[in-house]
Amino acid sequence: MSIPEIAACLSYAISVWLAARNSVHTWWTGIIGSVLYGWVFWSVQLYADVTLQVFFIATSITGWLHWLKGQHGKVLPIRKTHIGHLFLLFCGAVLVAAGYGLLLHTFTNAWSPWLDSLILTFSVLAQFMLMGRRLENWYVWLAVNTLAVPLYAYRGLSLTAGLYLVFWFNAWHGLWKWRRELRRQ
Repeated sequence: MSIPEIAACLSYAISVWLAARNSVHTWWTGIIGSVLYGWVFWSVQLYADVTLQVFFIATSITGWLHWLKGQHGKVLPIRKTHIGHLFLLFCGAVLVAAGYGLLLHTFTNAWSPWLDSLILTFSVLAQFMLMGRRLENWYVWLAVNTLAVPLYAYRGLSLTAGLYLVFWFNAWHGLWKWRRELRRQ
C-alpha cells in the first residue's frame, strides 16, 4: 500500500459517493483520483487502467459541464435507455475489449490484458452513461466492480480492491436512489 494509492482511494471514494448521491461535485473529485490512479496502475503494469484514467479526466470535465448545462441550460434529468440500445452498447464494449486486449497481449508486458481491457471498456460505457444521467450506468458499474475487485486484489492493490468492493455496494445505493428520483421526475 503506497501513499499515492491511499490518496487515489480517498479521492475516488469521495467522487463515487457523490455520484450515487447525484452531486455535481463527483466530477472534480474524480479528476484528482484519476490523476493519482494513473500513477498507481502504471506501477503495477495495468496499462488499460492507465488509459482509463486519462479517459476519466477528459470525461469528468465534460460530465461536469453536461450535468450543469446539458439540457439547453437546465440540469439534465435522469433517464432510462432503450433495451435495444443497451444491447448494441454491450456488444460494442465486448468487441473493443477484445481488440484492446489483443493489442496489450501482443505489444506490452501487461499483466492481465483481457480482464483489464474488459474493465476499461465497460468503465468507459458506464462513464458515458453516467455523464448522460442514464439509470443503467449503475448496472454497468456493478459489473465493472465485480471484475475489478479480484484483479486488483491479486495484483497486491488490496486497498484499491477494498475500495472497489465498497463501490459495488455504492452502485446498489446509486441505483436505488436514482430509481427513486426517476419516479419523482
